[in-house]
Amino acid sequence: MKTRILIVLALVVLVAAFAYTSSAPAAPNTTSAAAVPVPQPNAAAATPAEPHPEIHEALAALRRAREHMDHAAHDFGGHKVEALRATDEAIRQLEICLKFDK
Repeated sequence: MKTRILIVLALVVLVAAFAYTSSAPAAPNTTSAAAVPVPQPNAAAATPAEPHPEIHEALAALRRAREHMDHAAHDFGGHKVEALRATDEAIRQLEICLKFDK
């Protein structure tokens, strides 16, 4: 049962990641010198980098996938309820991970 949940969870995460990357617009191809931003010396000190951006992206993807599954008209071959539970558990575990990082 746990293996099934992990497999479903892994599939949900992969589908969400592929959906996100395929829907994200490509960066424009700018080669002019005017388009290149000039780095500010104190810009990094003013706004520190967000810790664990991949985990935050995964949480957002899981939440979008869960919302999609929850509002879908079909039951994904009878796996909808179990997939929703696995997604909820994955979200819960990632939120716990972020709490312990502080």
